[in-house]
Amino acid sequence: MSHLFSSISLRGLTLRNRAFVSPMCQYSCVDGVVNDWHLVHLGSRAVGGAGLVITEAASVSPEGRISPADAGIWNDAQVAAWRPITRFIADHGSVPAIQLAHAGRKAACAPPWQGGKPVSPGQGGWQTLGPSATAFGAYPAPREMTLADIEACVADFRRAAERSLDAGFAVAEVHAAHGYLLHEFLSPLSNERSDGYGGSLANRMRFPLAVSRAVREVWPADRPVFVRISASDWKAGGWDLDQSIAFARELKAIGIDLIDVSSGGNAADQQITLGPGYQVPFSAAIRRDAGIPTAAVGLITEPVQAEYILASGDADAICLARALLRDPYWPRHAAKALGVAMEWPDQYRRCDVGPLGR
Repeated sequence: MSHLFSSISLRGLTLRNRAFVSPMCQYSCVDGVVNDWHLVHLGSRAVGGAGLVITEAASVSPEGRISPADAGIWNDAQVAAWRPITRFIADHGSVPAIQLAHAGRKAACAPPWQGGKPVSPGQGGWQTLGPSATAFGAYPAPREMTLADIEACVADFRRAAERSLDAGFAVAEVHAAHGYLLHEFLSPLSNERSDGYGGSLANRMRFPLAVSRAVREVWPADRPVFVRISASDWKAGGWDLDQSIAFARELKAIGIDLIDVSSGGNAADQQITLGPGYQVPFSAAIRRDAGIPTAAVGLITEPVQAEYILASGDADAICLARALLRDPYWPRHAAKALGVAMEWPDQYRRCDVGPLGR
């Protein structure tokens, strides 16, 4: 019996295993519209055996994109482009999920292979937004969001969730991690507001909770909603595990079903201690102290390592990123390593010699 290859049920949805595709930006869209690259990229991970396939960050508005080449879910053309992808994922046994996002003060950057630096409006960039006019490192300072901006952004997330349903997604994940807009509101390093959205922990959580509540209200009662968080800013005086646990408790109270636990991204001078499974202790603490299911992510590469994390009760699922870039069939190879039989697609069955594909 394998923990990694046991099914998991969240609300009315059952996933075939606990190996999830983590959101990974591809920077390959035009006007936010996904294309054949995304069909093959995401579809191959479904064929590869993942239980859940989460898209890259899909921006809820044009100014919410990390780069001009980011995916979006703010108009009908984008919805139409997502539909064949969600259909293919579902047809091959996986569950399609979308990550809804706004990049905040870290928006308007070039793709990584073009340098990844901020681009000016004349180069295709735009004025960024943030909780305060506080820059991320050497990035341009964002414009501090007004109350009207905040209300409009909540509405953008709500409409994006509605469009995501129309596009065929079964799970929605709210992106509140990695120094993007919702994380910026949570952290005292980036949120210097003096109104009802800044200062105390309750105030800093208000906007991310409003967004999460709006998505949960739109999403069907029998389908789950996740929230990805950064459990630590990895900098003194910033967002930390205790605040993450408090936030997770509030998310649970409004009906969020799982916390996808990452870390970092909000301080240009963060000091991260890297190592295999370095974020797993965050997942374990949130799962234990907030009483909510979690997914662990970060330098999880080996099947036995993933199995141990789940067997130890440190997480309910494993999100894989670079490991799945290197090997789209990681779940199938992990199943073989753990002695679990996985059925192959008819088209590939000739490679399955014996019950475990040996």
